[in-house]
Amino acid sequence: MRTASVVPKSIAITTLLLLAGAGHAWAAQRLKPFVLAYTTNGGSISKTAANVEKKLKANGFSIVGSYRPYTNAKFSGGETVSADVIGVTNNALGQAAAATKFGGYAIVQRVTVTKVVTNGSTQIQVAYTNPPYMANAYRLKSNLTSVASALKTALGAERTYGSKRGLTVSDLRHYHYKFLMPYFTDAHVLHRYHSYQQAVSAVEAGLAAHKGGTTQVWEVAVPGKQETLFGVGLSGPAGNSCSGDRHIMSRIDFQNPKSTGHLPYEMVVAGKKVYALGAKFRIAINFPDLSMMGSNSFLSIMCAPGSIEKALKAAARG
Repeated sequence: MRTASVVPKSIAITTLLLLAGAGHAWAAQRLKPFVLAYTTNGGSISKTAANVEKKLKANGFSIVGSYRPYTNAKFSGGETVSADVIGVTNNALGQAAAATKFGGYAIVQRVTVTKVVTNGSTQIQVAYTNPPYMANAYRLKSNLTSVASALKTALGAERTYGSKRGLTVSDLRHYHYKFLMPYFTDAHVLHRYHSYQQAVSAVEAGLAAHKGGTTQVWEVAVPGKQETLFGVGLSGPAGNSCSGDRHIMSRIDFQNPKSTGHLPYEMVVAGKKVYALGAKFRIAINFPDLSMMGSNSFLSIMCAPGSIEKALKAAARG
């Protein structure tokens, strides 16, 4: 009897130590915002995107929307860039979003097909947002490892990118770019309504009318909650390109592979309120190595954060 009681106890202790070690290893791991699935030399961006969507559907993902934020845009390095952004979700993403306050920000992962032409040479880059990175940036209870595995199976995973060193789980869960810059919890309340349905309808109307130079890319409700995510493309209102996707990305997306998965921005209706993450947080979380000064820096898009917030607020008001 004594032996029988001692063995399970030792096994339990060993198991706890192993779990603690695994948790510590996960916490110490450095994560980067994007995953490069694969590249091709030449080819059609439209045909590649169609093939990507087929693979995603075959692996259990639902396509919730897509858009082309720019075509043949001149970027700061002299390259010409075209891009398609595809929004995907699945049951695991829905469950993770439902289990966490403001989990709606992560219910859609972004898959991108980017065509880069440099000195007459063409490369198509297929990539996607890194689920564990986004899970921790948006403080989910789940690390979305099953989603990462499903995306890898569907499209491949050559390497992660978007930051030279990457960020730890602790870095991400407490992320802010610099002192006095916003955290994830410093989201803006864009507008208040009398009911959840009124808020959703107003945002739909504002986006349909392209208020503030916005357009709706997708709309996804979080299961079992009064919470809906809107993906929002930004062209910039007439006479002001500061909030525009092309304006911002042509200045700060200067590395290769391209970080197209930064787009689109989001609004979340939660209960009676419409929210958006602070634009400075939203930009920095996808470009954590972005310098404050110099070329290809925050200074080069100094007008963007305020313009983005103004555009989203115009759409939120219906």
